[in-house]
Amino acid sequence: MSFVIKSIFNKVVEQAEREGLAADTVEHLGIPSILQNDSRYVPTKALFDLYEIIDQHLEPGFSIRVGQLMVLDDYDVLGLAWKTCLSPRDMFKRCERFFGLMTDTQIYKVEDEGETGSIYMFREATRRGIEISNEGSLVATLTVIQKITGVKIQPIKVTYSHSAPDDITPYEDFFSCEVQFSQEFNRIIFRSEDLDTKSLKADKSINQFMMERLQEKAEGAEVNADKLLNDSSILIQDALPSGIPFAAEIGKHLGMSTRTLSRRLSEKGYTYRQLVQDTQQQVSTDLLSNTSETVSEIAFQVGFSEQSAFNRAFKRWTGQSPLEYRKGSQSSSFGLKG
Repeated sequence: MSFVIKSIFNKVVEQAEREGLAADTVEHLGIPSILQNDSRYVPTKALFDLYEIIDQHLEPGFSIRVGQLMVLDDYDVLGLAWKTCLSPRDMFKRCERFFGLMTDTQIYKVEDEGETGSIYMFREATRRGIEISNEGSLVATLTVIQKITGVKIQPIKVTYSHSAPDDITPYEDFFSCEVQFSQEFNRIIFRSEDLDTKSLKADKSINQFMMERLQEKAEGAEVNADKLLNDSSILIQDALPSGIPFAAEIGKHLGMSTRTLSRRLSEKGYTYRQLVQDTQQQVSTDLLSNTSETVSEIAFQVGFSEQSAFNRAFKRWTGQSPLEYRKGSQSSSFGLKG
């Protein structure tokens, strides 16, 4: 279960609200509680779910509009370090080492290719929400480069690995270059000399200080946090047919107190209740999509003693009833819309 820093999620929420996204379309995501908890992180599932709802209800091109709003402060301590990097190339070298402080789903890499240089962003688009996020990430990449240099640097070409939207004109207008979809990589290609443009606030000594702080922060991160989420989810899933397990039971299996489990989950942006619900949703959607088990059988497997309670919970999680979800997933598997 992956994460993204809350400031990015909040930026998307605020822009969606400005564009008129109705509150009832995202009510089941529990956005207020996500934004009000003490964690610096949000599960990426919440971000991708939000993007997919936006894709259904707002005008096309949201990824371009929100990507342009990103500022260095949105990237926390990494953004502060970028301000004093020597150049865009130097900035994205920092991404390679420390972007894990922002999210554990993306990897950046800078490669020289003769007279050009490419910034690659690796993240497989396994759902529409990730496609939109990938689009926004490359838009934000160019936006931040132009901010740190004060120069309207333009790429030579931009490529995305997912299929093209109906109209690619807004993408070409923003990047001012050829934009290709269904390509091997997500990347922005620049003239090599542009990647070496001096940053407005380049300062080698201050940047070295910031790099040391980043290193300390990275080393202090909970290296086993992802494993904890995965192990907890597996234990919850195993226990669900007998009812929802108490946090104390899961903590006992993991060798920690309920308080410690709660704190460790919070570091990844989760409460125990949210992890249980995410596990229930993950298991139930998988069973509805890939098995012929009845809704009542599935309800039992995910910890509900009554189908009616499961129906209400599933509608809250997904905005659809279990039968509507099953019908939609079966139609998709046959390449149909709806």
